[in-house]
Amino acid sequence: MPALDGKVAFITGVARGQGRSHALRLAADGAAIIGVDSCADIATNCYPMASRAELDETVELVRAAGGRMHASVADVRDYPALAAALQAGVDEFGRLDIVCANAGIAGMAFRELSVEEDLQTWTDVIDVNLVGSFHTAKAAIGHLIAGGRGGSIVFTSSTAGLKGFGGLGGGGLGYAASKHGIVGLMRTLANALAPHSIRVNTVHPTAVNTMMAVNPEMTAFLENYPGGGPHLQNPMPVQMLEPADISAAIAFLASDAAQYVTGVTFPVDAGFCNKL
Repeated sequence: MPALDGKVAFITGVARGQGRSHALRLAADGAAIIGVDSCADIATNCYPMASRAELDETVELVRAAGGRMHASVADVRDYPALAAALQAGVDEFGRLDIVCANAGIAGMAFRELSVEEDLQTWTDVIDVNLVGSFHTAKAAIGHLIAGGRGGSIVFTSSTAGLKGFGGLGGGGLGYAASKHGIVGLMRTLANALAPHSIRVNTVHPTAVNTMMAVNPEMTAFLENYPGGGPHLQNPMPVQMLEPADISAAIAFLASDAAQYVTGVTFPVDAGFCNKL
């Protein structure tokens, strides 16, 4: 029997990248998927966001593999829309067991920004990454408690949520601050939800082969980051991880094999954080 047979997972940022990979992995492990994505660009972000066509493709891939998925367009910054999308999925599948707060952006721009642009970039990164993670948990917690079966919430943080990395720009600082903030959110919720057997953890990937890491602005930022070069390389001989590598950690934390794992910052980073 698949490890997650009969369970239902809610995943944000599901249209491509890590979110799509998580949907495919958890569906393969037996879970039905409730997925959302904003499917709209953010002006201050230095790479295009996922499209509605990519969200539809995720649904097709899950279903082609024999899984079930309810997908909606919803921005994690918009709590009513996010909560409504989740409710629609719970209405279809009848329960909620797993939450993957995955949606995020990185505004590390190498180009010169005005003060106004820099401030807005900070705000947008904080709103998507940290406020969006809070909204995701807020929308889901009532469903998890009502189910009376425990559950698992996994927040996607970053190596930048454990180490001081991001430069002087509003986007990079916002990314590091938001990813550190997610750890505080996780630790507090882990304590608050433990009596309900709801486990809460963070995963901290190193660079992953997605649009966030391979766009031209990010490449230029990393090439010009102070102390770059070997300082930014993984100790293990891999330049970037694949989304499926992170999905494996998500699948473990969501499964009964991790039934007593909570309040943990879980690096999937090829030794990056241990090195720095």
